[in-house]
Amino acid sequence: QVQLVESGGGLVQAGGSLSVSCTASGRTFSRYTMGWFRRAPGKEREFVAAITWTGDSTYYTDSVKGRFTISRDNAKNTVYLHMNSLKPEDTAVYYCAASEVWARSSTRHYNYWGQGTQVTVSS
Repeated sequence: QVQLVESGGGLVQAGGSLSVSCTASGRTFSRYTMGWFRRAPGKEREFVAAITWTGDSTYYTDSVKGRFTISRDNAKNTVYLHMNSLKPEDTAVYYCAASEVWARSSTRHYNYWGQGTQVTVSS
């Protein structure tokens, strides 16, 4: 069992930057690949980014490539999402998730989910 807690959300102006983090407790963090997802108001949850067990490979949805960076620190049991050049359409609740396989964007392969943190980008 893994418990995930996101933090760092908030309000930022368009063009600005914000980082969110997700800290895991329970089983060994390095056993899991990690993903970030988001759900905007009135929309389905969508994949944002994923990172492998050691962080040697990452995967992004097209809309955030070049603007967002996912990283992890296994010593701190934490995964990060650094967001630059934010747009109003990035406004959403951001969720982290853990998978025992290299799940990339496949929601059904993520076993554990956090409760989410709100990111709001004003125009």
